[in-house]
Amino acid sequence: MATQLAERRANPVEVIRQNIMTLAPEFRAALPAHVTVEKFSRVAMTAIQNTPELADADRKSLFGAIVRLAQDGLLPDGREAALVIFKTKNRSGGWDAKVQAMPMMAGLLKKVRQSGDVSKVSARVVHEHDEFAINYGFDDEIKHVPPPLDKPRGKAIGAYAVAVLADGSRYIEVMSLEDIERVRAVSKSKENQYGPWVQWWGEMARKTVFRRLSKWLPMSTDLEEAFARDETLSVRYDGEPVQAVTAQPVSRLDALEHQIQGDGQEGPADSQRGESHTQTAYAAAVEEIRGCPTADAVDAALDRLRPVMETDDEAADLFNEAQAVKAAKGWA
Repeated sequence: MATQLAERRANPVEVIRQNIMTLAPEFRAALPAHVTVEKFSRVAMTAIQNTPELADADRKSLFGAIVRLAQDGLLPDGREAALVIFKTKNRSGGWDAKVQAMPMMAGLLKKVRQSGDVSKVSARVVHEHDEFAINYGFDDEIKHVPPPLDKPRGKAIGAYAVAVLADGSRYIEVMSLEDIERVRAVSKSKENQYGPWVQWWGEMARKTVFRRLSKWLPMSTDLEEAFARDETLSVRYDGEPVQAVTAQPVSRLDALEHQIQGDGQEGPADSQRGESHTQTAYAAAVEEIRGCPTADAVDAALDRLRPVMETDDEAADLFNEAQAVKAAKGWA
């Protein structure tokens, strides 16, 4: 018995297995009903056994990443989500291996479909030899035709996401390579050779454009929380964040105007408005920037509106939206 105990302690995988078993109550409280604790724990252990580097990585970050995926109801099976090694420099100049939870597009799309609000959703990368066209209007349309399978697609030049709601409404977001790289530029892992933007560029590009699209979808905060917990999409923003003030919005633009003016009147609850306060402010800001008549007006609106955004990600997205508007109108 003592020998078996010593062997288990010497085997890092067995130690991790025991630790995961002790986390079962936390998993049970976080996981949705259709995912059992046993299944989630088994998939997590399989991922660790298939990737020995995970067992040698920082344990605190490993267990933290596993718990985050449990909160999102995503299995770390390499399809719904993955446990990704993220190396950071330590004070001595060496590298520390840490683990991040990386929701994959398949997992995020599954959460969207389960909401019941969206009937169809897709996000794809566009390559230089693909046939690609978008027509904006009341009936937005995208045509995307890759070359034959025996022909090269060339380098990536952008990405798009499209969603069709249960009522037939369609939403489209398109980002050029330049737009995507701007988001990458404010990422914590932008220059890390071991980071997700280097090893998983296509997946990160699809998530980036899908995250922008998700702000327009009538969904619960479940997906927003999944994005918030996604460390691979964390950004750095040099501006000073300003706390938005809850106001009584009459329209999206009125809501934003109340925030800017600092009106302290308490508005209706999110459930009464039908969408979150953050979504309202961001959507209103995008509408105002898209309606600017000149490049100077875009810049002025961006300077005024970006500090009002409630998250660093929204501030970065708003900056990218402003650049895209100027480029589309030939003002860049």
